[in-house]
Amino acid sequence: MSAYRTGDPLDRRRFLTAAALRGATVIGTGALSASALSTGVLGTRATGTTGTTGVIGATALGAVDADAAFAAPIRPLDPAVARSAFAEGRIAAINGDVLEVAGSYGDHSRVRITGATSVWKGRATTAADIETGDGLYARGLPLPDGTLAADAVWVNIVNLHATIRGIEKTRLHLAHGQHEIIGNLMAERTSAAYGDASPTADLSRLTIGQSAQVLGAWRPSDGSVDLVRVAVAPGAGRRR
Repeated sequence: MSAYRTGDPLDRRRFLTAAALRGATVIGTGALSASALSTGVLGTRATGTTGTTGVIGATALGAVDADAAFAAPIRPLDPAVARSAFAEGRIAAINGDVLEVAGSYGDHSRVRITGATSVWKGRATTAADIETGDGLYARGLPLPDGTLAADAVWVNIVNLHATIRGIEKTRLHLAHGQHEIIGNLMAERTSAAYGDASPTADLSRLTIGQSAQVLGAWRPSDGSVDLVRVAVAPGAGRRR
């Protein structure tokens, strides 16, 4: 099972789903420094097949926005609350409210979606948008039956360092190592962060040759990435 508790030697903050690059989990570079995106709020309890399960809300296990997938885990303030566990991989099957997940290292996990689960797939959404073949990163609490009761699920999330190689009206051409990536610009959703400034809808200061950290959601259908935020280094994007 690929669910593991915080504190294990494996640094879960460095994982991201980037199947657009090689069909498997690759090592990322940590959380973006720009402000977090607001995407949703969890409930406080949910009912599973094994009875009433203490699925704890965001204030106990951490935030549920996109940046929270890469943030340092927090310790529950209530000593009665179990520490959070995590699972990652590709969704091999969906059986009712349970996602069968093939982990990146040949392991397997079962992630249970509850009425309190927050789902991110480029934006705050619902479990109805989760599909077989999607990449998944989940946080939650382990149940007695071996499943992970998820309080937050990030689907197809991508967090990469890249170089802007081309700019079009509806997309960016990005280079990540030896890989070329098409980044889809989404009206009213894609933002840019210039240095330490707050994200803005103004993308006009993005230029070819800039190094950027991109946060978005991979599209399994064509390998492109829907860009949620493009962050460039301090001093970048200044008007001359």
